[in-house]
Order: sequence, then C-alpha cells, then structure tokens
Amino acid sequence: MITAVVDTNIIVSAIYWPRSAGRRCLAGLARRQYAIAVTREIFDEYESVVADFQPRFPNCNSAGALSWLRFKARWVEPASLGKQRSRDPKDDPFLACALAARARYLVTWDKDLLAMEKPFGIEMIAPMQFVKWLQQGHQQ
Repeated sequence: MITAVVDTNIIVSAIYWPRSAGRRCLAGLARRQYAIAVTREIFDEYESVVADFQPRFPNCNSAGALSWLRFKARWVEPASLGKQRSRDPKDDPFLACALAARARYLVTWDKDLLAMEKPFGIEMIAPMQFVKWLQQGHQQ
C-alpha cells in the first residue's frame, strides 16, 4: 500500500467542505487505498489550524474527524533534511515526514511544495490529481 503525507490545507478542506477535493482524498484513505503518515509536529498543526476554523463551522464535528485521522495515521519520527529544502521553511516538516515514511506522494495545494516537483523521489501532487490517481486504481 502506498503512503502519502497530506498537507494541512487538504485536511482543513476535507473537514469543513464536504464536496471538496480534500474530502475526496480522505475518502480514499477511508477506502484503504493508501496510508497516511504524520509526525507529532504535523498533527499538532492539523489540530491548531482546525481549531482556528471551528468557530466558523459550529455544527461540524472536527474533533471526530481528527480522532479518526489520529487512529488511521502511520506515526513516524521526522527524517533529517540536513538543510532547508523548500522556499517556505514551514513546509520542511512535511518533507521530513514524507522522507521518513518513504511516502510516494505529498498531497498539497501549496505552490512552494508543488514547485519542487519530486524531491527525494516524493511526488508533490495536487489533490485532484491524487483523486484521479486513486480512481484509476493505482494502489499497491
């Protein structure tokens, strides 16, 4: 089974916008089409950003979604990148997680990450491209 790291923007989208590409990405996780990898730092960011959005969506069960993700995730210790790899240093923890997990994909809308294309052999992929890949049945 392939492993992917999912950027925070995709998680927030999946939780608060039911028809989003982010939600479709996580539907693939629910169908066991791939595994998701996280580090403590990444999951802390998920929780922090989701908490910032929660007041705007009082009827959304974000705690349930995060609990499900916590359970489904493959927890890893981040790999050392040696030096800053992305234009935005806030993106490096996602690269470190993907490298440690031997992820095939890092799913994101972040232009700084997408511009990197395939660092360490990890493909930076937009959510709709990832969804199309899942729909084609390319799971391992």
